[in-house]
Amino acid sequence: MSKPITDNRKARHNYQIEETLEAGIVLAGWEVKSLRAGKAQIAESHVILKGGEAFLLNAHISPLTTASTHIEAVPDRSRKLLLNKRELDKLIGAAERKGYTIVPLNLHWKNNKVKVDIALAKGKKLYDKRQTEKERDWDKQKKKIMKGKVKPNIKRSQ
Repeated sequence: MSKPITDNRKARHNYQIEETLEAGIVLAGWEVKSLRAGKAQIAESHVILKGGEAFLLNAHISPLTTASTHIEAVPDRSRKLLLNKRELDKLIGAAERKGYTIVPLNLHWKNNKVKVDIALAKGKKLYDKRQTEKERDWDKQKKKIMKGKVKPNIKRSQ
């Protein structure tokens, strides 16, 4: 079972998620220790493809105060994502030809390794965001009505 480290809640709000992939991530030792302490943010991060490889940009991993003094800890450095050739080809094709954006969804532990879920996504327009919010509110209201906590607001015609 994978244990979550951090989520990118903005991604599901700003993008229509089409497909997700799980990728490994290249980290330094101090970064792994910081992730164990839960000191990571990926809300403003994104994935770029350069030279046939994928990189995670703007993922902020805060160094611990007990980090080694002989290493300069850079919290916002770019980190290489580990994907196989078939997955990279799929991402490159979708990003270049079909106009998809690649966004990270979450960081999690899997078998003592850090993994990142990335998604092929299309940006939502403002009216799409409003529609999603209306649907979410209606689903909440339906659940309350079904539990009997709220009486339905139905007007009868006479």
